Amino acid sequence: MTTQQPILDNHLHLDPVNGRGVEAAETFAAAGGTHLLVVNKPSWHYGVDVSDASDFRVAYEHTLSVTEAASSVVPGTAWPVLGVHPGLISTLLERGYNPDEATALMQTGLDVAAEYVRSGEALALKSGRPHYDVSTAVWEASNAVMRHAFSLGGALDCAVQLHTEQSEEMTAVAEWAESAGMAANRVVKHYAAGRLSGPTPSVIVDKDELKRAASAGAPFMMETDFIDDPDRPGAVMGPKTVPRRTAWMRDEGYDTALEIAHVKTPRAVYGIETRETLS
Repeated sequence: MTTQQPILDNHLHLDPVNGRGVEAAETFAAAGGTHLLVVNKPSWHYGVDVSDASDFRVAYEHTLSVTEAASSVVPGTAWPVLGVHPGLISTLLERGYNPDEATALMQTGLDVAAEYVRSGEALALKSGRPHYDVSTAVWEASNAVMRHAFSLGGALDCAVQLHTEQSEEMTAVAEWAESAGMAANRVVKHYAAGRLSGPTPSVIVDKDELKRAASAGAPFMMETDFIDDPDRPGAVMGPKTVPRRTAWMRDEGYDTALEIAHVKTPRAVYGIETRETLS
């Protein structure tokens, strides 16, 4: 039986067309990482301007294939997370859609992602709202898309990762999820700070934020948001970072927090077993 401890990167991207793809997963594993949640990149990264349900499948299928390949090179498992990037609404408006039309199309994209969760091919959904200033109409439309994701999450009994504005107070968003039949802890704010009210934080692995999360004793996970874009090699954090920060936290005596981040919280949020899936 392996003595390796689970190390999960809860949110990164692997681009098998334009980026490093599975090679980045190999780099993660070589640094000591064991498990990955691979989130699809927006469709425009694959040259697709979405206009119907089938267009969303391009990015989803690329993500499924690269995640399957990643599972073969990490000691544990890689799981896909599928959904619609909230920035799509701005792209659609620029293309001539009105907010209601954009909302309907983005909700369709989530419906397609939900098909993969329902079939067991994907683990969770991704949604959110813009992290930049938008009009009231766009903000309300984006909230409608996000609430649709919560309805799907409630029906499918799956988690929903969120890409949103920076905030440490999101209890209202968690309440929306609960009203849709989801448990609040199954809403995950990606790129979170070390403290967050409402959803479960997926903490970007900045040392100060990790210390805040560890000292709180509350559920959290760790992520790099590696974007796998050769044109932006230094953007966000590289695939070695979660394993390296985990080693640093272990040296600092944060063993309990690491058990929370890499074992207990993934189990509570996604229903996955990171220790038992180590080969």
